[in-house]
Amino acid sequence: MAKLTDFAKAYEPRQMKNIADLKVVSVEENIETETREGKEGAYTVSFITINGEEYRVVMSVIEQLKAILESKPNLKTFKVNKTGTGMATKYQVIALD
Repeated sequence: MAKLTDFAKAYEPRQMKNIADLKVVSVEENIETETREGKEGAYTVSFITINGEEYRVVMSVIEQLKAILESKPNLKTFKVNKTGTGMATKYQVIALD
């Protein structure tokens, strides 16, 4: 059993990662959408869970993946490149195989 002070010092808030943090993503991953509470109120987020970690998936990634799957229906894996920050963030989906 840990003391509250030791626990508080070691505590790191849980933060959702981004799909672009993954080197490879399988098209077979399950995606979930939830409404959560944040500092600014309720928000909706879509994410995949890999090894217990949640990775946010923005709709622009889904739109690009849909277009790729239309021309390459047997796609198994892809990766996502992320550039920019904040409202200027851009995502690029790259088909791998």
